[in-house]
Amino acid sequence: MIGSGSWGTALVKVLTAKGHALTWRVRHEDDCRHIRAEGRNPRYLSDVPLDTRLLALTTDTADVLAACDIVVVAVPSAFVEETFAGLDAASWRARRVLSAVKGILPGHDRLLNEYLAERFGLPLDHYHTVMGPCHAEEVAAGKLSYLTFSGIDVAATERIAADFRTPYVNCIVNTDLVGVQYAAVLKNIYAIGAGIAQGLGYGDNFLSVLIANCADEMAGFLRQAGIPNIEVGVHGEAQGPLHRKSLNYAASVYLGDLLVTCYSPYSRNRMFGRLIGLGHSVGAAHQEMSMVAEGHTACRGIHHVNRRLGADIPIAETVYRILWDELPAAEGVRLLEDILV
Repeated sequence: MIGSGSWGTALVKVLTAKGHALTWRVRHEDDCRHIRAEGRNPRYLSDVPLDTRLLALTTDTADVLAACDIVVVAVPSAFVEETFAGLDAASWRARRVLSAVKGILPGHDRLLNEYLAERFGLPLDHYHTVMGPCHAEEVAAGKLSYLTFSGIDVAATERIAADFRTPYVNCIVNTDLVGVQYAAVLKNIYAIGAGIAQGLGYGDNFLSVLIANCADEMAGFLRQAGIPNIEVGVHGEAQGPLHRKSLNYAASVYLGDLLVTCYSPYSRNRMFGRLIGLGHSVGAAHQEMSMVAEGHTACRGIHHVNRRLGADIPIAETVYRILWDELPAAEGVRLLEDILV
C-alpha cells in the first residue's frame, strides 16, 4: 500500500481484516512510529483500529515494490511523481498495480496508467483500478459500500477484487480502465461546481438541475473519449447466476459516484467548492481543509485533455475558469444558469 491518507487507511483496514499482510508506505516516520505503538493513523481516520501484526511500515516506496507483487497506489495525483522519484523500470517488473488515484497527473495531463507506461514501461494488462461511490469513513466503519475493480485482464482483476470482498464491501468487476478513471476525475470537478453553487446560496432545485446537466456533460465527454456502454436503461445479456445487469452509465462507478460526490457531506471536493462559493480564495480554501481536493488540479488537466478530444463541457470549463482564471464564482454560476436544461 502506497498512501496513508483516508482512503489508503480505509483500504488497509479492509485488507488486514481479511488477514492479508501488507507493506505500507507511510509518508512520515513519526506516523510510522505512532501506528506501530498505538495501532491507529494519527492523521486520518484516527479512530479506526489497525492490526499492526500484519503491517510492515516504511517511508520508502522502493521497500513496497521490493516486497510486494501487487501494489496499491492511493496517493493524490499531485504527489504521484514525487512518490515514485528515484525508481526505475526494473522496480516495477512483474508487479501489478491497483490504482485508487482519482485524478490526472499535473504537468503530464495523463492518467496514472499512461504515466506508468511511459515512465516505467508498465504493461496495461498489469494495471487495475478500484473506483466507486465510496467514502473512506463509511468503508472503515463497515457500512455497506460498492467498489468497482477494472482491468483488461479479467481473471487477474477478479482475483484482486476477491482480496477486498467482505460482507460490507460489494465488489464489481469491469474492463473499462479509461472510462472509470475519467469519470472519477470529472465527478470531482462537478462536485466542486455543486459546492460553489451551495456556497453562493443556490437551493435544492438549482443543484438538482446543475447535477443532472453535469451527468449529461460527463456522458458526452466519455463518449467523445470512445468509452462504450454510456447509456441508461440499455443493458446486454444478464450476467452470472444472480442475473446481474451488464454495466452501463447508470452503474455505481459512473453516475453513482457523481451523485454521491456532489451531494455527500463527506465529499472533500464539494466542501472545497462550498468554501470558494462563500468567498474564500483557492489558497485559503486549501488551508481550511486537511485533505486534498483532487478536482482543483483535475479541472486544469481535463481542460488540457479536452483540447484534443473536443467534447462540449461548459460546466467543467466554468469550474476551471473560476479556479484558474480568477472568474468570480457568482459570475461563473450566473453564466451557467441560461445553458442548463
